[in-house]
Amino acid sequence: MKLFSFTFVLSALLFLAASCRHTNSIPQKAYLTNPPQLTKEWDKVFPLSDEVEHGKVTFPTRFGLTLAADVYKPKAATGRLAAIAVCGPFGAVKEQSSGLYAQELAKRGYLAIAFDPSFTGESSGTPRFVASPDINTEDFQAAVDYLISREDVDAERIGILGICGWGGLAINAAAIDTRVKATVASTMYDMTRVVANGYNDENDNAEARQAMRQALNAQRNADFGKIPARAGGVVDPLPLDAPQFIKDYYGYYKTLRGYHRRSLNSTQGWNKTSALSFLNAKLLAYAGEIESAVMILHGEKAHSRYFGETAFGMLNGGNKELVIVPGASHCDLYDQIDIIPFDQIAEFYAKYLN
Repeated sequence: MKLFSFTFVLSALLFLAASCRHTNSIPQKAYLTNPPQLTKEWDKVFPLSDEVEHGKVTFPTRFGLTLAADVYKPKAATGRLAAIAVCGPFGAVKEQSSGLYAQELAKRGYLAIAFDPSFTGESSGTPRFVASPDINTEDFQAAVDYLISREDVDAERIGILGICGWGGLAINAAAIDTRVKATVASTMYDMTRVVANGYNDENDNAEARQAMRQALNAQRNADFGKIPARAGGVVDPLPLDAPQFIKDYYGYYKTLRGYHRRSLNSTQGWNKTSALSFLNAKLLAYAGEIESAVMILHGEKAHSRYFGETAFGMLNGGNKELVIVPGASHCDLYDQIDIIPFDQIAEFYAKYLN
């Protein structure tokens, strides 16, 4: 088996599953008797801006789950605002990149929410730490439901933004939700492609997928009646021969820069069997039918750049943009404010949320 095997895919963007050290993480067992509660204190990995108002809310999904979100609103804003729902990266929580993006958009005049996906963070759902192309696409749609219900939001000016694996999910949501007028996918992954094919499609063959199916279904047998096994988050300690993109992930999720105790990537990762539904689906099947505006944003040096370029090639219409950030890596677009083109993102939304 290769060092970076399919278990790496399961644990949030193909992280190595072995030899993980976890600090101050929240065990799954705790959620079985104590549902997630909204944290009262500020526990983000970035400081609160004095240019925005912040609050916490919850809202339901079509599947009966309750999502938790942070709301960022420009101070002294009046009237109905354009609004944006933000989520990602895949395996992160709203206290990390998505909250930073939402706050930066609020500083530029938008009402923005950053939400935790179903089964993760402060959102509801048991067993914990599972993902699904369908449920997670619905998470975006539920966020749109919530935004439209607010009296301070213009229902005709709704956008979404997905980071990393949630970039692909955002495009998938845009393909089904005509209420979404503009979508940004930043440093995106197509999680169905990477799970089924491996990085750079190096395992795109029936034999490799069958071996994965057998292993995942054997794991289902092992999990029955128990708390499901987890695949492991970002490898810790970091192997000396780790690829640069693994070092980049470590530099975000396992250091003070981005570590958060509720983040799957910072702790024990997803349930191992989460990959089953991604292995059996294609997120971007109808991307070519999206009529609303889409921006795909990627770093020039990002290992994931090929996902975004492929997705952009599927899109049609003059309201689609591909933005390549010179010199940037995948994780640079998580939190590097001097690198992420927030003004350009805000201008894109201004153009299409008019």
